[in-house]
Amino acid sequence: MLEGIRVIEYATYMAAPGAGSILSDWGAEVIKVEPPGGDPIRKFFATIGTDIQDNPVFDFDNRGKKSIALDTTTEEGRKILRELAESADVFLTNVRPGGLARSGLDYEGLKSVNPKLVYCSLTGYGLEGPDADKPGFDVASFWARSGVAHSTIPKGGEPFPCRTAFGDHTTSIAAAAGICAALVEAGKTGKGRLVEASLLRTALFTLGSDFAIQLFFGRLGSTKQRHEQTVPIMNFFRTSDDHWLCIVARQGNSDWAPICRVIGREDLIEDERFASPKARRKNSVDCVDILDEGFGRMTKEEAAKRLDEHSIAWAPVQTLAEAAKDPQVKAAGGIVDLPSSADDGSTFQSPASPVRFPGADDGPKGPSPKFGQHSREVLAALGRSEAEIAQLLESGAVSDGAKPAK
Repeated sequence: MLEGIRVIEYATYMAAPGAGSILSDWGAEVIKVEPPGGDPIRKFFATIGTDIQDNPVFDFDNRGKKSIALDTTTEEGRKILRELAESADVFLTNVRPGGLARSGLDYEGLKSVNPKLVYCSLTGYGLEGPDADKPGFDVASFWARSGVAHSTIPKGGEPFPCRTAFGDHTTSIAAAAGICAALVEAGKTGKGRLVEASLLRTALFTLGSDFAIQLFFGRLGSTKQRHEQTVPIMNFFRTSDDHWLCIVARQGNSDWAPICRVIGREDLIEDERFASPKARRKNSVDCVDILDEGFGRMTKEEAAKRLDEHSIAWAPVQTLAEAAKDPQVKAAGGIVDLPSSADDGSTFQSPASPVRFPGADDGPKGPSPKFGQHSREVLAALGRSEAEIAQLLESGAVSDGAKPAK
């Protein structure tokens, strides 16, 4: 879908590269601009002492891209980056706004050389306000400051971190969507636009239903333990073979009788303690205890069969290992084969992009690049001669990865 679109990705870590990965899967040419030491995520596993050839965390966010290594602390490095932006459709960055402005690499600085440029700034806190230039990471900007972490803690519990890059990759999806919207506009008007994505704002949208309640009523209920749920039948229950099931009750009273039939307790359907949502809420502890006992008599397979027979919305609470083997994950296209960067023709499994386009080639376009792998190719495309490229490599303004990143 994005064939012919050129993206310059001046970014490290995960949120912005994740957006670049989505655009690459969808057909864009993505040129990753790396600092002299390389994107720090290249060292994700080396930091803990492994020596595996592939790096599934880096590869997931950088598959199918080209890599040029530029030292943008030098004038020559900044000049090359500006030239790349001049020929691009999209400039994607997570460098802090102050540094970009000082280098002339902010939106205003690059708009003058490419009026059609879609410029996406992905930051922790946005481009305005007292904290605009603060460093942002998802566990801080997305998880902690937004209220997501506090809202997720069960009542009486302590804060805990989000999983690796959870907020980053949610923001990747938002940034990719914003870029595509701006590309549509640029295609109609010939004018680019600044696209501003932030971990903080994305988190507030992700928690939007709760945040809407907070804004409207000025308060929000806490995350409660299983026996304290406002709707006790919308809950988690464990089977006799130690599997947890997630039961989703629809609005109103329509699912109470079917759930009673699932656990073989038709006698409870008209029981005044549970016959209405209000009554079940008042007697939530007893209600959950009874359902625990009912589901606890069944295996996962037995419970699944009965829940489906009675049209109850439910899902197993799976580990990632179980999700990786789930036939529905495969059917939904949730896993793709990614070529190894070892150049030996091998592949390994990797998460797919979040959206499928049936009939289109919307998967990885190749392995993640080696550090500086395409520096010479990219410079040649800018019109640099072999002698000029050699001079740039000698000066250190550009690296082609011949010397490993330290």
